[in-house]
Amino acid sequence: MPPPPKKPATEPPPEPPELPESRPNSAPGLESYRREQRRRFLKGALASSGLALGAGWAALAPPGFPLSLRDPTGELGKPRPSSLRLPEGGYAVAPRLGAADLGIAHGSQLMPMLRAAIDAIGGIQHFIQRGDVVLLKPNVAFERAAALGATSDPELLGALVALCREAGAAEVRVADNPIESPEACFARSGLQRAAVEAGARLFLPQHADFRELLTPGAALIERWPFFARPFSGVTKVIGLAPVKDHNLCRASMTTKNWYGLLGGRRNQFHQDIHGIIADLALMLRPSFVVLDGRRVLHRSGPTGGSLSDVKAGHTLVAATDSLAADAYGWSELLERRDEPLPRYFALCAERHLGQPDYRALRLAEVRLG
Repeated sequence: MPPPPKKPATEPPPEPPELPESRPNSAPGLESYRREQRRRFLKGALASSGLALGAGWAALAPPGFPLSLRDPTGELGKPRPSSLRLPEGGYAVAPRLGAADLGIAHGSQLMPMLRAAIDAIGGIQHFIQRGDVVLLKPNVAFERAAALGATSDPELLGALVALCREAGAAEVRVADNPIESPEACFARSGLQRAAVEAGARLFLPQHADFRELLTPGAALIERWPFFARPFSGVTKVIGLAPVKDHNLCRASMTTKNWYGLLGGRRNQFHQDIHGIIADLALMLRPSFVVLDGRRVLHRSGPTGGSLSDVKAGHTLVAATDSLAADAYGWSELLERRDEPLPRYFALCAERHLGQPDYRALRLAEVRLG
């Protein structure tokens, strides 16, 4: 009989792997382990308490307090558009070699005076090139006839539009945010008709036209609603302002003129009128400005209301330095050379935003028939 088959040799089963010890097995190690566990527990408890307190604060803190989530009006839930910023350096144009800072023209014929004043600071084609989109900012603050001197002159606006188009501007825009009804102010002053007839595009302010503008370094309007829609795509900006007496800041001319680009509750700035004018000089740096001294509102400003408050000045000033133009207007057109300059001149000069001593600059003065 054959022998029974041998059972195949089998290897002994492997030893189970040693598991790491879940806790120390000596007395000193056990105490260290317990201390570590207590520390972890306390850290977790403190973190949970902090989160609970933070959540409670966010839920219960009054609206407007840091980290408060209370939003009774729903404003916090609305998307926040990014702040608008104007171009670095504003809309300034590098000066033409040998050109004056102020071009001053005296005479009685508007277009020859305007050409002469602008030619003195470099000429319209130095500032406006073919294809430019130009924004003209007149002063249209009040519902007044132009003859009363409280608003920019429509003839001057039309002449300036014509010069810009002659230089090759692709588009000329006219915009302001008057204190009184925009429609009534543009119509009564004659500026609406002048703009349209000259071929400019007129922008009357609507609520949706304003955006928050960031002006770094401004004391009062670092972030403030700004009449933004007319500035979309603009490459050059020209201000044109009358020479006016002003009951708060003593004079309203080219620098104060930018006030008409602000939205919001801007009447609060009357408490610091000189401070806001200095901020306006920082906010917008134009290509050049035109100060209209052909008629001067020498009293009862800024609104005027009587022809007896207006006197003839027979002068136009074109300038690349708004502050210097205003200083000339103060001394020579309002004839207040024996009075100190209003405080906003010093505030602007401290920020290097213009030269209040216009006599220290290059002047070109022309007298026409």
